[in-house]
This record gives sequence, C-alpha cells and structure tokens, in this order.
Amino acid sequence: MSLSALIIDDEQLAREELKYLLDQVGGVDVVAQGANGIEAVDLIEEHHPDLVFLDVQMPGQDGFAVIQRLMERRRTNAAKDGGDEESPAHLPQIVFATAFDQYAVRAFDVNAADYLLKPFDRARVVEAIDRVRARIAASDAAAAGAAESEIESQLDRLLRLLNRPQGAEHGRAPAKLIVQAQSRLLLVDQAEICFAAIDEGVIRVVTRMFEGQSKCRTLEDLLELLDPARFWRAHRAFVVNIDQIREVMPWFKSSYRLRMNDKQQTEIPVSRAQTKRLRELFKL
Repeated sequence: MSLSALIIDDEQLAREELKYLLDQVGGVDVVAQGANGIEAVDLIEEHHPDLVFLDVQMPGQDGFAVIQRLMERRRTNAAKDGGDEESPAHLPQIVFATAFDQYAVRAFDVNAADYLLKPFDRARVVEAIDRVRARIAASDAAAAGAAESEIESQLDRLLRLLNRPQGAEHGRAPAKLIVQAQSRLLLVDQAEICFAAIDEGVIRVVTRMFEGQSKCRTLEDLLELLDPARFWRAHRAFVVNIDQIREVMPWFKSSYRLRMNDKQQTEIPVSRAQTKRLRELFKL
C-alpha cells in the first residue's frame, strides 16, 4: 500500500533532498509540498495525507504551531458535529524534520511517529516509513475513533512538553560532564568543552587543555547532557560549544567552517542544513 504524504519545509533544498530519497525508497506518494505553517494546515485539510514530514523550525508558524492549529480545528469541527469523532480535520501521522537535536529527541520521547535529523539519511528515512506503516496498521486494528484519539493524545503531550521551560522534564543539564582521559575519569565544566566529535562509534570530547572520550553511545545521547543554549550540532559528526568558536570562515559554495578555540585550532565543517542556523546565530 502506497502512503500519501506531504513535505513541509521552508528550505527548497531540504524538500528536494527528502523527495529524492522518498522516490528512491518507493511506496510513498508525495501529493504536495509546502514552505510554511500556513500552507501546511491548508494542504493537510485539502489532501488528508497518511503522513506529513513536518519541519520544526519555519518562519511565522513553526511545526508545533501547525499541530496546534490542526487540533484546534478538529475540536471545533467535532463540537459542531455534536462530538462526532469522525471530524473532517483528519490527524495524519507526523514525522518531524529538524536540524536541532533537542527538538527531535524531545518529540520522539513523547511518541511522535518518528523524527529525521538534517541532513537526511536514507536508512533513517526507510526506518521512519516502516515505523509509520506499523502505527497505521495498529490503528487499523483498533476502532477509528480510538485511533484518532490516541494520535491527538500523543500530540497533546508533545505540545505540553515543548511549552515547559528547558530542562523541566528530565531536570537541568548537569554543569559538569564525565570525560575519560586514559585511565582517569575527569569532571569537566561544560563551559570548558570546545567540541565533541564521533568517529566509528567513539565520541571524542575536546577541551581547551586536553582531549578524552565520552561513554555516550551517540551524539544524541551526549546532547541530552549538554546545555542546549550553548551546544549546537553544526554537522552530523560534530557538536560545538558556541562560546568556543574562534573564527567563522567562508568556504566553498556558500558553506562555512568553524575554527575552534582548542590547542589545535581544529576546523569543523558546517553542514548545508545547518548553514541557516549559523547565519541566525552570528547575524551573517
């Protein structure tokens, strides 16, 4: 069974990249694309898709505001219909697309269908589609009203979580991080960390004075321990401390590299998907 889908993202390159991957994977019919939250609401109500790939960060109305609008319209229509759950404001499965890990992880924690980090990875796209198919199959086995109610409940929990102050769900990020340097386990102030990098499953943590390893399995796990106001995933393989960037260097084809404040003055690439975020951070 082919899934009908929408792609909503304010960046044309991101839409084209995801559409290309979906065409490669097969089994997903992209019926329309949108560039902002207002278009997203209208397209969802027009096409009633099975699945929406929804960007978190968009100008004017972000992905979470889109969900809020859909839920409000659904409840308004249900009230007009005398509480009928078969309201025309259909709630599709949502896969969040984001370049900001803290949003992606939090969305997944509250049982959104799935999330994709930019730049998109083919294997993760396949995994997200498989997850959506499994959820739709499970919904088909239940009563239609109950299935819609469960999706609404999940999105409600997501919105409540995202409206809380940073750190309210799991406590504030610890001020110090454990870094293994040879046989020693050192407690390092987060402010002293310049960047972290992953290579063949090993995460290096580099400070201004020394380098060690983290016991975290992935950069996503590490980011959960770091202050999201200070640390930013500039590239799939790198997390940087914004306060430890020494220089922003223009690179090829409107890209950038970051020279860090460690002893080696390491140069770190900024991925294409994160270029917009870099410009926002430093008003480039």
